[in-house]
Amino acid sequence: MRLHALIAAAAIVLSGTAFGQTKVTIGGTRSATDVGLWIADKKGYFRDENIQVEFITFDSAVRMVTSLATNSLDVAAGGHSAGLFNAVGRGIDIRIVSDKSQNVTGRGSQKLLVRRDLVDSGRYKTFADLKGMKIAESAPGGSAATVILKFLQKGGLKYDDVEHVSLSFPQMAVALQNKAVDAALPAEPSVTQALRTGAAVAVANDYDVYPIHQISEIFYSGKFATANPDVARRFMRAFLRGVRYHNDSLNEKGEFTGARGDEIVSILTEYGPFKDAKIWRSFIFAYCNPNGALHIPSLKEDLAIFKQQGLIETPKVEIEQMVDTSFVDWAVKELGPYKKAP
Repeated sequence: MRLHALIAAAAIVLSGTAFGQTKVTIGGTRSATDVGLWIADKKGYFRDENIQVEFITFDSAVRMVTSLATNSLDVAAGGHSAGLFNAVGRGIDIRIVSDKSQNVTGRGSQKLLVRRDLVDSGRYKTFADLKGMKIAESAPGGSAATVILKFLQKGGLKYDDVEHVSLSFPQMAVALQNKAVDAALPAEPSVTQALRTGAAVAVANDYDVYPIHQISEIFYSGKFATANPDVARRFMRAFLRGVRYHNDSLNEKGEFTGARGDEIVSILTEYGPFKDAKIWRSFIFAYCNPNGALHIPSLKEDLAIFKQQGLIETPKVEIEQMVDTSFVDWAVKELGPYKKAP
């Protein structure tokens, strides 16, 4: 009996989860580019690293900042924001540790949608016609807000020339249908879902105004990064394996091909918000870097825009204060540079 008690106690010390696994909580918005995390879970890559993950859904990445700051969330998958930069400026340890997705020319996750009736009536013809409209975005001061600003600037407008409405991506389709908003900037698969209702028209791609945009990242809370860095490194290795498997399933245009493509679509259907496989096959995926490399110039540009808009509390905060590539560098060294599978 004493031996059994000692074994049980040892298991509890090792971890609060079954079989000595380390539990890691992951915040996300269930967007298409969470695919690397979903694959890593489904195919057992996290299990291979003795990690058990719990996915927690947020309506925007901006909402995850508080949970990261209080260490109630280990990892977050989403876009950077003014709120993130402000938290770091206040001395809170939140780290951008790898790429999650980049919008590059020909492969973007976001489209500017305008209500069909406004297009058909001629109310909307060019970006200049956005003036006075209600535009839905995931949250104020988010990475998508800089794309909206660039659309407005193309039309000779300022950020305050439109009314900004905060909605989750799935809510945007409903708001366009109900005419609660005039335009929206959702991310896939919510773009496709909104277009399928017939209530909106895609008038521009994000990359039309932002050819290379680091749109979302993987974040670590300070506690997760420092309390057990070995787990944080192994988590990154599992995540990159998932991202690489995803890349192997795509052709050069970002379309799913072959048996592996069929497998990824089934994973997206299982983990994602839409259960119709046709939706996941109907759009081009944004670029997920298989080596986890970040596009630092666009991160710096977004921060500069937030500063210009007066959204940053500590003007001296810089990207270098929050980027920590040590985990992804270790994972790439362990896995080797990415080479697409035949």
